[in-house]
Formats: sequence, C-alpha cells, structure tokens
Amino acid sequence: MKQIFQSHAGSLRRIFNWNAGLLLILALGCAPFASAQKNKKQPVPAADNTPAVQLPTAGQLDNNIGEMLGAWQVGDVEAMHKYYADDATFTSGAYEVPIIGWKNYVDAYQKQRARIQAMSLIRRNTNIFFRTDFAWATYQWELSGVVDNQSMSAKGQTTLVFALTNGHWLIVHNHTSEICGSTVTGPVKSDQQMPSIGDQKSPAPTPTPK
Repeated sequence: MKQIFQSHAGSLRRIFNWNAGLLLILALGCAPFASAQKNKKQPVPAADNTPAVQLPTAGQLDNNIGEMLGAWQVGDVEAMHKYYADDATFTSGAYEVPIIGWKNYVDAYQKQRARIQAMSLIRRNTNIFFRTDFAWATYQWELSGVVDNQSMSAKGQTTLVFALTNGHWLIVHNHTSEICGSTVTGPVKSDQQMPSIGDQKSPAPTPTPK
C-alpha cells in the first residue's frame, strides 16, 4: 500500500512539474507574440526621407529675370533658353491663342524682334512670391523705342511662374500684358538719337508675340 501511494505521489509530482514547465514555455512564447500583436496594431510611422524642395532666394530669381531679359534684349536665344522650360507657355493681354512650347515661342520672338530698330526699357516694382514647390514674379515695365521705323512707347506688366524642372528653377509660364495700348509718335527723324539694342543696360521685357 505504501509503495502504491509513493508511486502515485511521484506521478503527481511529474505531472505537476510537466504542467509547470509547459506553462512557463507558453508564458515566454506568448510574450513576444503579444508584443508583435501590439506592434501590428500600432506600427511605428516610417521616417520621411524625401528631401525638402530647396527654394531659391528672391535675389536669385530677380537676377535670373534680369539675365533672361538681357538675353532677350540682345537676341541671344540660347542664353534666354537657359531660363525657360521646354514646355513653357506664353500668353498676352490680347485675345490670342497661347503659345505652347519654347520652339514655337522662339519663332514668334524672332519675327517680332526683327521689327525693332532700337529700344530703351525700365523695369519697376518687381515682386517675388514662393510656395512649397513653385514661385512667381510680377513686375511693371516701360518701353520706348523704334519699331518699323516708327517711334513708339508702351507700358505693361509681366507675371512669370517658376517651377523646379530637372534640378533648375525655370520659367514655365509667361504672361505679358500691354496696358492701354502703345503710343506711336511718327517716323524717326534723322537727328533723333535712340540707343541701339546692344547698348542697352536696362533689360527689356519678354515681348508679347504678335
């Protein structure tokens, strides 16, 4: 009887030890599982490694505008193209179809520039504004010169839109409007002196193609 009791007690101890070990294994195994469940429900936000768009300064864009207009003034198409996107658009205050694309603009620009014998321009009140990934500039201009051998003067304003294109801040839209129409004063007299295009120090505005 004593042996039976001892054998039974040993069996109970083995069962108890086995159950205790099983509970310990389950406890250790469930801990990371519960943690994984928690992480699955509340994932850690991934870090945003997208580099921020580096905006130019107002001074840089103002300088670009001046250089672009200077290139327009002397008829340097390649230098002017440095500041324009290939898919840039051009509109005017006239009821005309917009010019789409740099190549189409160059054709209109060269036709218009061939009509200009001399000019003098003043650019005023340039304002530049920024958003996250684009910028725009507005300015007023006053132009006087000789077009088709006729003295003329005009006033207007321009808005340029800049966007980051292939790593460079380029003009993607140009809207140039003449205000109240130009004034033609008559044929140029032989003694009337006008500075030549190449002598201009003040940049001229991007023309409104006709």
